[in-house]
Amino acid sequence: MQLDISNLSKTYANGVRALDGVSLTIPRGMFGLLGPNGAGKSTLMRIVATLLEADGGAVTLGDVDVLREKDKVRRLLGYLPQDFGVYPKISALDMLDHLALLKGIVNSRERKAMVDSLLHRCNLYDVRKKSLASYSGGMRQRFGIAQALLGSPQLLIVDEPTAGLDPGERNRFYNLLSEIGENVIVILSTHIVEDVMELCTSMAVINQGRVLFAGSPEDGVNALSGRIWQRFIAKAEIKDYEAQYRIISHKMFAGRPLIHVYCENCPGDGFSPVTADLEDVFFSRLAGLN
Repeated sequence: MQLDISNLSKTYANGVRALDGVSLTIPRGMFGLLGPNGAGKSTLMRIVATLLEADGGAVTLGDVDVLREKDKVRRLLGYLPQDFGVYPKISALDMLDHLALLKGIVNSRERKAMVDSLLHRCNLYDVRKKSLASYSGGMRQRFGIAQALLGSPQLLIVDEPTAGLDPGERNRFYNLLSEIGENVIVILSTHIVEDVMELCTSMAVINQGRVLFAGSPEDGVNALSGRIWQRFIAKAEIKDYEAQYRIISHKMFAGRPLIHVYCENCPGDGFSPVTADLEDVFFSRLAGLN
């Protein structure tokens, strides 16, 4: 099974064109949807999750028409939105049991077995009877994944899942998503390059509602081979270098600005070659290069 998105468009009432002819083929496994805030990622995810109507285009999940057969899609879907609410005084165990019942799992033994399995899988079994209000940010995200996996979905959508997590919780979340992605389609929507670099075998870069790149992270990096150069500069020189070179990124390193520029040949002037990474792919595509 794969998810096919063809020429999808969406314009909001205020005139903002959130999606402008988006076309993607998303196979089973981890797929990274990378873009800055406001790029159209959440709009795309909400349409695929049947929460928002598209203006035009087509979306199919296997042989299911996502835009027209919403009930069928929802039986195949797990969704972890960027922000989700919980009843704070209810335990994770009771909340998952309730949600499983709402998903149509009426047999109590079957429901208990599924809930216990998900609590173990998401490393929440030992705290299953604690109120959700007492959970840390990472524990809440793992609970979010547990509820999204109720009913064994074939498509899992995860929107900005690691924002605000500490490094330890983030790594635990990475491991859980990697395990899930072995068997289902997992769409990871994020603006964090490291999320995609660590997890995804295929990806797309989206900005202003348009797909700027689609392929494997390796393909994106290889396309920049021999074209990324770096050097340290003084803070006061940034504008001068921006006027002379195609700077795709600059960041502080040991208190000094380090710039990456895109150039077919060595620009000289103290620049040295650097092996391209996914961050270079992201920023070069946003800049309209390559």
